[in-house]
Amino acid sequence: QFNHHSPPTGSPKPELPEDGVLRWYSMRFCPYSHRTGLVLAAKKIPHHTIYIDLTEKPEWYIDYSPLGKVPAIQLPHLPGQPALVESLVIAEYLDEQYPGERKLFPKDPLQKALDKILIERLSPAVSAIYPVLFTTNPPADAIPNFEKALDVFEQEITERGTPYFGGDKIGIVDYMIWPWFERFPALQYTLESKYHLDKTRFKNLLQWRDLVAQDEAVKATGLDPRIHAKFMRTRHEGKANYDVAF
Repeated sequence: QFNHHSPPTGSPKPELPEDGVLRWYSMRFCPYSHRTGLVLAAKKIPHHTIYIDLTEKPEWYIDYSPLGKVPAIQLPHLPGQPALVESLVIAEYLDEQYPGERKLFPKDPLQKALDKILIERLSPAVSAIYPVLFTTNPPADAIPNFEKALDVFEQEITERGTPYFGGDKIGIVDYMIWPWFERFPALQYTLESKYHLDKTRFKNLLQWRDLVAQDEAVKATGLDPRIHAKFMRTRHEGKANYDVAF
């Protein structure tokens, strides 16, 4: 695997091996990029990683991601070397193209649709907690709104009655929501209250979190909450340091 840290604005496009291997444009702390990393790891897909500085994006990056967002993947083995963006779109493409040992998305069309809807239902929790994670003056109701949004997932994992949202084995919902559950524990280091999710209110969801933390792809792509907290502090200071993970 080839890892490349892209220099910021004004830098030339990096020289990458012309070997037909998939290219993953990422940022180490981006939860959406983390989704792609989890699928690549779970399916053992060979790839090169190019880290993008999101504060000073190189001009050439819009060739792969028109809005300049991460993640993006480029497919050098296909005619025209197309690129894909949007983490859920990328995940579905990789799952279809690299079936591997098993598919991550459900085969049943209805269950697949329901799982996509559930993944999208994480958005209110992310919107509520984002200012707590990355700003110094979050709204007073941020944590209550966050917990209310997570009630949906506690209820869902309880009703499904399985260890994972994907059933007896880890699946696409588990991987697509995991990046935020890896980041939430950083609040114990960034908030004076040393915030934790309530063990009674989120009993089954916390059991799920402990189980998913043992998954090989999760371990291969994960960062310690203290590293996430360190990055969050650089955001609080208005000087995002994307290299604190390295």
